[in-house]
Amino acid sequence: MESWKAWLLLVAAGMLETGWAVGLKYTAGFTRLWPSLWTGLAMAASMFLLAVAIKKLPIGTAYPVWVGIGALGTALFGMAFLDEPVTWSRSLFLILLVLSIVGLKMSS
Repeated sequence: MESWKAWLLLVAAGMLETGWAVGLKYTAGFTRLWPSLWTGLAMAASMFLLAVAIKKLPIGTAYPVWVGIGALGTALFGMAFLDEPVTWSRSLFLILLVLSIVGLKMSS
């Protein structure tokens, strides 16, 4: 697999991580069937894509990038759709997170 394909898989895995993290909110502690099922499927798909991507990418780069994409997406979703606060400090740290993700990509 080419490196750029591994990066695309990693980005997709990170987006799925956002999906399952947000999905947890709707499972009500895994007591609601359909949200729980979709959340579980997103978890499995996210882990699978991460596992495929790390065949080509260093784990010390891929894992933090995966977590960062998931954390960033989850925070942005919360602010956009769940009325979570948008503050200057929160925005600053999300920008720092993006810079960290980009820095890890550029250094590998």
